[in-house]
Amino acid sequence: MSKKSLVEKYEAQPLPGNPRLIEAWGLTQAALRMRDAQQDGDVETLRAAARLNWRLWTILQSELLSPDCPLPDDIRSNALSLANFVDKHTVSFISDPKPEKLDVLVNINRELASGLYAEPPSDENAPEPSDQGGGGQTPPAGLGGGDIIA
Repeated sequence: MSKKSLVEKYEAQPLPGNPRLIEAWGLTQAALRMRDAQQDGDVETLRAAARLNWRLWTILQSELLSPDCPLPDDIRSNALSLANFVDKHTVSFISDPKPEKLDVLVNINRELASGLYAEPPSDENAPEPSDQGGGGQTPPAGLGGGDIIA
C-alpha cells in the first residue's frame, strides 16, 4: 500500500459508537498534522499543529478527570501523567518551535493510537487479540510498524 493510500485511509473519520477508534483516529490525525508541519518547516504551521494536538489532549484530560471515567485508577493516573508531560512539552515547543521537538509528541500519539486500535481481550484469561486468529480489532495496515506517519 502506498504512503498516499495509507494517509487517505487515516483521513476517513470512524463511525460513531466506538470511542476507542475515535480517540485513536484523533491522535493519528494530530500526529499526521504535526509531521506535515515538520516537513513544511513554517513556524506558524508548526505552532498550529502543536496547538491542535494540545486541544486534543485537553479533551482527553477532561474525560480522564470525569467522575464517570470507566478506566481503572492506575490507567487513569498513568494517562494523566502522560497528558501532563504533553502539556509541558507543548508549552516548551511553542516558546521555542524547533521542528525536531515535535518528534516526541508524534511518537506518543502514534504509540497510543496503536494501542487504542487494538481491542483488549474481554477478560484476563482471554488470549491477546493477535492470538485470536483475527477475532480482535486490528490497527489499519501500516500502523503497527511505525509506517503510519513515517
